[in-house]
Amino acid sequence: MKDSSTYSPIGVFDSGYGGLTVLKELVAHMPAYDYLYLGDNARAPYGSRSFDTVYEYTLECVKHLFDRGCELVVLACNTASAKALRTIQQKDLAAIDPEKRVLGVIRPTAEIIGNYSKSGHVGVFATHGTVSSESYPIEIGKFFPQLQVFQEACPMWVPLIENNELNNEGTDYFVKKYIGRLFARSRYIDTIILACTHYPILKPEIEKHLPAGITLLSQGTIVAHSLQDYLKRHTAMDQQISKTGKLDFLTTDSTENFDTHASLFFGAEVKSKHLAL
Repeated sequence: MKDSSTYSPIGVFDSGYGGLTVLKELVAHMPAYDYLYLGDNARAPYGSRSFDTVYEYTLECVKHLFDRGCELVVLACNTASAKALRTIQQKDLAAIDPEKRVLGVIRPTAEIIGNYSKSGHVGVFATHGTVSSESYPIEIGKFFPQLQVFQEACPMWVPLIENNELNNEGTDYFVKKYIGRLFARSRYIDTIILACTHYPILKPEIEKHLPAGITLLSQGTIVAHSLQDYLKRHTAMDQQISKTGKLDFLTTDSTENFDTHASLFFGAEVKSKHLAL
């Protein structure tokens, strides 16, 4: 076991800002823990990149978080979870350090989605990369094989969010457009997953245009509850993580830009440091 004074935070990785919506909930539910957030903003977005590129970038960032003392890293990015997580878990960890762990955001969501749907038809709003990976239909099928999963890629939502264009006619147009496309696939959908960690910022706008009675799920709270449960079941890992309530932020791009945008996602002022990869 590490000395209790050793800095060993929970690593939280995202291609940019979206993972901060997950970090916000982790801190809210588990405030005693230390966290180190890494946003690979210089190479974002990941959503349209190939599997090999996303895997390469994600692995590089995970290794850096390990080098910084993290024993556990959460991929708070659906695209990285879809395109890189399994390979890292099954191939790379054994060579890097078999005691370290990397977790994603797709499985925790897949484990609970069936508890919300009565119709058996669920929707997924995500990036092109996540949709094309088929990760959600595959993972949901493991836990709820009776569910039918309908996906819709929403490529305009991330740039609208990152430019803080949340309340205007253009945003309304693209929110209604993707909602319409999803329900054209099935009018029986009663539960929808926001399967990109940026999308909770748009949640009020999306809810305005959804039919009545639809359950709209964000991932932050789901992931926080899942991680709490994981650490209760894996006490040796929990004991490895330092608990002083410290928060650190790294970005591969401009710290000024990161700090300005990050507060929208994290809900509080952020002061980051630059990481050159």
